[in-house]
Amino acid sequence: MLANNSQGFLEYLDNWYANLPELPLDDLLVAGADRVAVTCVDIIVGFCTDGALSSPRVQSIVAPIAELFKTAHAGGVRHFILPQDAHPADAVEFGAFPVHCLRGTSEADTAPELRALPFADSFTIFEKNSLSAALSTGFPAWVAEHPEVDTYIVTGDCSDLCVYQLAMFLRLDANARNVQRRVVLPAECVDTYDTPLEVASELGLYAHPGDFHHVFSLHHMAANGVEVVKALK
Repeated sequence: MLANNSQGFLEYLDNWYANLPELPLDDLLVAGADRVAVTCVDIIVGFCTDGALSSPRVQSIVAPIAELFKTAHAGGVRHFILPQDAHPADAVEFGAFPVHCLRGTSEADTAPELRALPFADSFTIFEKNSLSAALSTGFPAWVAEHPEVDTYIVTGDCSDLCVYQLAMFLRLDANARNVQRRVVLPAECVDTYDTPLEVASELGLYAHPGDFHHVFSLHHMAANGVEVVKALK
């Protein structure tokens, strides 16, 4: 049934993604850089280069994110919020995913490209033990304590997992409290991993076609009020 009815929608998704607009970063800073926060979820060693869940696709977005950090900082942004996996050895999440990003190991470290930035000591890092940056972390309190911040730029991985949870928390939290807030997601700074159907079948895993999950999740966030753009330049 889905295969028979989905071709038109998939063509629509391709066209939607191919025509995402670029947004000048200055448009977000015009009201004051102190009103902008850049968030970056799970750009850590264990998802980029080392470990069971590391992915070349995720590593490929590190450079664009680092460039966005530098440009935003040069424009006066000082809020850089990094929710990051740091699991205990007995994490319940390991029932669904392989062991990854154990607290205190190098896998839980911020990616070296971000650590090398001259303002890295000003990052606010929140450890998390689930896909959500908003559950049992200090992030919701930070948001509540900074009402002047009304624009959040969302970057990181994975588009359909932790990024989705972060962007939707920011959007729904604002909706629930009737707060005006922009949640902006530059697609060049977000991606997800890929497990092709043939690989999944061979290993007995759930298939996870990266391109589909990436684009579909961006579209779903956009339909719920997240501003999805190609890039912030």
